[in-house]
Amino acid sequence: MSPSQLKVLFVLDEEDGVNLRTLTERLSSTPPSVSRLCDRLEAVGFVKRTASATSRRELRLWLSENGRSFLRDLRSRREAELHDVIARMPPRKRAMLLEGLTSFREAAHRSDRHSDGSGRSDIRTA
Repeated sequence: MSPSQLKVLFVLDEEDGVNLRTLTERLSSTPPSVSRLCDRLEAVGFVKRTASATSRRELRLWLSENGRSFLRDLRSRREAELHDVIARMPPRKRAMLLEGLTSFREAAHRSDRHSDGSGRSDIRTA
């Protein structure tokens, strides 16, 4: 599974039933690229396409049960691996990690309050 395909699954997990244009915007990609990604994901049974109820030309994209199952399994495996790594850390280092992550969360929360409402902060990168 490529990172781009995984991003499609994550977007559909959050916004099931989006159209291709919305998915393209979420991925900051081009319609042909996103369409090909969806073709591949549909071929393996992770994504379903249906006609829109409001427009015959528009297709809606849905995460299939196989796609949902794949994401559940992926998240479960990632969580187990993370727990294993943290369990191997000395207690003092785990406490330091917790302190650092708490500070990170607080800083991110402050940044969210200063965003323009689009979910993006006012910080720009080169």
